Amino acid sequence: MITLRGVTQRFGDEVVLDGLDLDLVDGGLTVLMGPNGSGKTTVARLLLGLAVPDGGVVSGLEGQRRAAVFQEDRLCEHLTAVGNVRLVLGRTTGASAVVSELRRVGLDGESLVKPVRDLSGGQRRRVAIVRALMADADLIVLDEPFKGLDTEAKALVMAYVRERCDGRTTLLITHDPAEAEWFGIRPIELTRRGTSEPSR
Repeated sequence: MITLRGVTQRFGDEVVLDGLDLDLVDGGLTVLMGPNGSGKTTVARLLLGLAVPDGGVVSGLEGQRRAAVFQEDRLCEHLTAVGNVRLVLGRTTGASAVVSELRRVGLDGESLVKPVRDLSGGQRRRVAIVRALMADADLIVLDEPFKGLDTEAKALVMAYVRERCDGRTTLLITHDPAEAEWFGIRPIELTRRGTSEPSR
């Protein structure tokens, strides 16, 4: 199990996380909510090894292959949707398999062959999600993954995430209680000083 115990994180004089305790559901979905500035993205960075806590312990990450959807799409602008996804895959995964996955989230036709710089924000978001979830990862971190998606696309993508993350330890960070409700998960709330409590 991946756990955070007494984790503290500061940026200068600002305390972002203040003695945070958090357990991720092993092989399942954990939903983290909280106001802006409560440290949600900092938690994501700690789990991905992009930051080191100032205090406390993050454990259970040893040997964990990790993938993420960040708040920014972080795509290679000159590559197509298929090309971006194939960056994280081994040579054994062909383009046809990638196209099949992209179609599941509503991408087809020209959206598959254009450079991603020419796609809409919602289309780019779906490419980023497929890229993360096709990766051979044990831990998936999704930081506000559904932002910028219209209602129809969001329904497709949420169903795709639920299926693709099944059996893998996943942290979903969101500001929207309806997303946690859709997944049937009681979220963990971060307060403004980066401490956790179950959502009521």
